[in-house]
Amino acid sequence: MSDFFNDRFLGRRDFVRRTLAGAASLGVLSVLAGEKAKEANPFAYDVSKYLATDPKLVGYTQKHLFRTPHEGSRGLALDANDNLFIAAGKFVSELKADGSTASEFALTDEAKCVAVADDSIYVGLRDHIEVFTRKGERKAMWETPGAKAYLTGLAVSANDLFVADAGQRVLLRYDRSGKLVMRLGERNKERNVPGFIVPSAFFSVQLANDGLLRVTNPGRHRVETYTVGGDFEGAWGKPGAAIENFCGCCNPINLALLPDGRVVTLEKGIPRVKVHAADGAFESVVAGTESFAENAKLCGPNDCTVGGLAGAVDAQGRIYILDFVANNVRVMERKT
Repeated sequence: MSDFFNDRFLGRRDFVRRTLAGAASLGVLSVLAGEKAKEANPFAYDVSKYLATDPKLVGYTQKHLFRTPHEGSRGLALDANDNLFIAAGKFVSELKADGSTASEFALTDEAKCVAVADDSIYVGLRDHIEVFTRKGERKAMWETPGAKAYLTGLAVSANDLFVADAGQRVLLRYDRSGKLVMRLGERNKERNVPGFIVPSAFFSVQLANDGLLRVTNPGRHRVETYTVGGDFEGAWGKPGAAIENFCGCCNPINLALLPDGRVVTLEKGIPRVKVHAADGAFESVVAGTESFAENAKLCGPNDCTVGGLAGAVDAQGRIYILDFVANNVRVMERKT
């Protein structure tokens, strides 16, 4: 289990207890303590049927596959001209359409997420934001929002930068100068805000064309909608290993938005990428678990805090999938 998981989120006991409590719907049970390895586990649940994707459900085909320039991939972003940026290790790289490197710049620490707007590149490190020019010159380093901060997602608008802070389980709204404007999504009964459950280092935010935020609430197995002022507007999704649901302890882990308002969800554990209608109705699979074999191997019965996928969508509706384990990018196009 990662040091991050021990330091910032649920302890192992709490994690296992929650996982076991939801096992009936999630389809995963750990081996009983003290049971001899050579004996069959009568409580084991066979998840193999969920690892094969029904071809009839797959609505996309792979057009490109290329490796990232560096190991430790964690974030990707497309600018207004659909230029692709990858945050991996201590680098941010801009890639050409064929996956070759157009330019890159180094960081002082490992990047966790990235966003691009106008002439600025926003990079989320573990506990703060740094802003760079297109040439890689650092323009600003923002103050950390707290000792427990662990930044995992960015969404930029004309005036604001929204940051998913998995460590503090909150959305942070900054203005583009780096001033913290407000905290969104903290539990508040009076405002009917449920609060985020974030068991591991996966928490994502996107700003939709309707001006509302779409946010993962992975511990609740759903996607939630908020105004930029922090009002809770609604949610969809439920736990379960079936293809239309979200499996494991905490999914979906990342989001991307199609131009027409449909939502792309990305999951770990049983890694898969799906498209949902704006109201959450399952539509199709983009890529099934078969596409992420090495990623799937990392999730054991007691630790599903590693692995992971991230996504982005270009103006033509092509879906870019970043595999944190294989360190590659798949470009998926809708079948005609």
